[in-house]
Amino acid sequence: MATQTERAVLVRAAGVLPWRVQDGRLQFALVHRPRYNDWSWPKGKLERGEEWALAATRETLEETGLEVRLGPPLPTSWYGLGTKDGRPQLKQVRYWAGTVCGGSGALEHEIDEVTWLDAAQARERLSYRRDREQLDAATEAHAEGLLDTWTLLIVRHAVAVGRGSWKGPDPQRPLTPVGARRADRLIALLHAYRPQHLLTSPSLRCTDTLAPYSAYSGLPLTERRGLSEEGYAEGPAKAVKHLRKVVERGEGTALCTHGPVLPDLLGHLAGQAPDGHGARMLTRLARNGLDKGEVLAVQLAGTGDRARVVDVERHRPSS
Repeated sequence: MATQTERAVLVRAAGVLPWRVQDGRLQFALVHRPRYNDWSWPKGKLERGEEWALAATRETLEETGLEVRLGPPLPTSWYGLGTKDGRPQLKQVRYWAGTVCGGSGALEHEIDEVTWLDAAQARERLSYRRDREQLDAATEAHAEGLLDTWTLLIVRHAVAVGRGSWKGPDPQRPLTPVGARRADRLIALLHAYRPQHLLTSPSLRCTDTLAPYSAYSGLPLTERRGLSEEGYAEGPAKAVKHLRKVVERGEGTALCTHGPVLPDLLGHLAGQAPDGHGARMLTRLARNGLDKGEVLAVQLAGTGDRARVVDVERHRPSS
């Protein structure tokens, strides 16, 4: 017999806790929905085929007029929505902390007020007990110095023409139509994290994976031979050397490379992750690899040898 969860219609949504430090005090932005007369976090349903992270930033912009850069993920919320066509509805809302990086603040979508409140005030203002879980997690992260993070986006190049069917030099193997579509879809996903630098293997299948976002954002592609398969074969230590320079800088970066290079990069990052989810995931992925076209969002606090991996999220291609 099917369980109630299996019978339920799943409604997927995503949201953000915009945060800032004002006069030394941690504050969060809440939204008021006149239709329900409630105070909650900016959030909304995923559109067809939409990535979770994109939905979170899109809905935040629509509801608050604020552009945000995603930071650490926060606890997911699950709750019932009653029934539809005789079937129960279950809502899943994934949340991230978000740093405001632009926007007019003009209200655009079903919201009549946005207010910034200190953590204690926000806790009192929130209409639903379930929304306090994200608030508590963000507040605790701030107290531990783990809320203000920067994001390293490890990208495995999208699907390329197979080696067996390619007659030219291997570094010139292009993306397939499937790979090119994934590269285009990466524009919105990468933009949710707002990288400041784009670092890539010079192989065409890597540069073409990041090229659409480079054109969209205006950020140049910086090529490093040590991130290529050929450069890695000549000197395996070079790839980690490039990674260490990124961590020393401590600014949002998308780094595109190849499957054979990933184990050393992910293994190095695992060494900067405390025992727990992040370290286990990085170690497992160093062994098993990423999908072609996958983006691994690694949230780090601090720089250099003191940098600490706060969380790791996989963004796998849907097709």
